[in-house]
Amino acid sequence: MKKYSTSEMLNYTSHRTWENPNNNWSFYQEWNKALFFHWAIEKEIIEKLIPSGVEIDTYNGKAWISLVAFTMEKIRPRLLPSFPPISNFHEINLRTYVTKDNKPGVYFLNIESQKWLSGYLSRKISGLPYQKSDVTHDLKNNRLIANFKTKGYNLEIDYKIGNLVTDKTDLDIFLTERYCLYLDLNDELIRYEIHHLPWEVKELTYTKLKTNYFLKDIDLNRKPDLIRYSEGIQVLAWNQEVL
Repeated sequence: MKKYSTSEMLNYTSHRTWENPNNNWSFYQEWNKALFFHWAIEKEIIEKLIPSGVEIDTYNGKAWISLVAFTMEKIRPRLLPSFPPISNFHEINLRTYVTKDNKPGVYFLNIESQKWLSGYLSRKISGLPYQKSDVTHDLKNNRLIANFKTKGYNLEIDYKIGNLVTDKTDLDIFLTERYCLYLDLNDELIRYEIHHLPWEVKELTYTKLKTNYFLKDIDLNRKPDLIRYSEGIQVLAWNQEVL
C-alpha cells in the first residue's frame, strides 16, 4: 500500500462530495487489513437504532449494516508521534449508514477493541462506544476470531483474498466512501469529519464464516450480501462538531 504525506492527502479531494473543514485536522490513523461484511436491511428496522437528527441513508431503497474488522495502526494526535503499544490494535465495528445536511456518514452501533487501554482512551477522547473484546487476526493463515463476551457477539472467518476490484460498483462506493461519522452523546448529536483517499478493495471469499451479531430484530448470523477486503487507508480526523 502506497503511503502519502498528510499534505498530499489533503490535496486529493476530487472523490469527495464536500470540502474538508477549514481548520487543522486533529488525529492521524491507519485502518489496515480490513474485512468488510455488508447486509441489506429493511429501513424501518434500522430506524429504531439511530438517534434523532439523522436520517437513514439508503441504496436502492434498502438500508445497510456493515461489520468491519481491521487493525487500527499509528493513531496519534496531530503534533505527536504514535505509541504502538496503545496506537496499534485490532478493532471491529458494527455500523449503519446515515446522513444529515447532505453529509452522508456512518453511525456506530457497536465498537470492539482488542486492547483494553486503547479502547478506554479512544472512548474517553472521542465518546465512541469502544469496549474490550478478545480479537486475534492470523495474517499468515488468513484467519480472524473474535469473542465479545459482554454482548455475546462472535466473529470467525477463514478467508482468501482475491483480485483487486478495478471497477468498483456504486454499492461499493456507497458503503466505503464516507467522510464523517455521527455520534449521540449526552443528549447531543455530534459529527466527526474525516478524510482519506478512495478505498482500494479486493474480492474476498471464505471457507468458514460465523457472524453471530444481533440487535433487537436484526440477526446477522447469515450470509452477507457483499464482502470485501482492503489492505487499508490512511485517515485524518477533525475534532467533534456539536450539531
